[in-house]
Amino acid sequence: MTDSLWFLGTGASVATAERDNTALLVASAGDMVLIDCPGGLVRRLRLLGFSPDQIGAVLITHTHTDHVYGLPSLIHSLMRIEKRLPVFGSRESIEFCRRLLDVFHLLDDKVLCRLEFQILEEGAAFDPVRGMSAWTAAVRHRPSSLAFGLRLEGSRRELVYSGDSSPHAPLFERAGSCDLLIHDCTVPSRLLEANPTLPDLHTDALSLGRLAEEAGVSRLAPVHFAGHLGFSAREIEREIRRFYTGELIIPRDMMRLPIGSEVQT
Repeated sequence: MTDSLWFLGTGASVATAERDNTALLVASAGDMVLIDCPGGLVRRLRLLGFSPDQIGAVLITHTHTDHVYGLPSLIHSLMRIEKRLPVFGSRESIEFCRRLLDVFHLLDDKVLCRLEFQILEEGAAFDPVRGMSAWTAAVRHRPSSLAFGLRLEGSRRELVYSGDSSPHAPLFERAGSCDLLIHDCTVPSRLLEANPTLPDLHTDALSLGRLAEEAGVSRLAPVHFAGHLGFSAREIEREIRRFYTGELIIPRDMMRLPIGSEVQT
């Protein structure tokens, strides 16, 4: 399998007809890593021709509903399949996932898919699957929110995903040398005044373009669009382009991006 990234969803917490909650699937050397797990994940995987049992690890950025509420459904689909499935996240994220799964008795012995919970600290290095190394960085959203960097050993490519995050200069500095930065871009800047809590939790398009340009990010993919607030992807693109001169990818749900190559759908 060619090293690839699938944008399983690109929307914010309220899904629209065009965009479901944000989640990513990264494949390298035949192994797959799922980043965040909103609802409808099993169907999305099936539509792409994958089976849930192909997932080799799950990474959780934080505990907000649109990033974890599909985890019980995913594990339920695997309950009769004997396999181990590592789940990585901060202490808060892992403890929350345990409680959520326990509500549905999905940690009982009858579930043949055995979860291996792995607590990560800020700055931790780990190997989610064979042929892929990763690191974490703190971001400003929830106190325990984590961004993830993934290095694909076969192609030597590195991806960085912010998760939900307000503008955080240290992450952009870390991502400046990566091959692709996938970053929160919840709204265009004109909506910040009407939504005063957003700047403390999420990144607007104008700030994203400026910070990515200042950090020297060569390839940028904005995600987590709150389209229910009334704007188009074209507006996001225009605003990012006021500062950013690198390669800009405006992803759609279910889009495949071969790592280090051209966009394919």
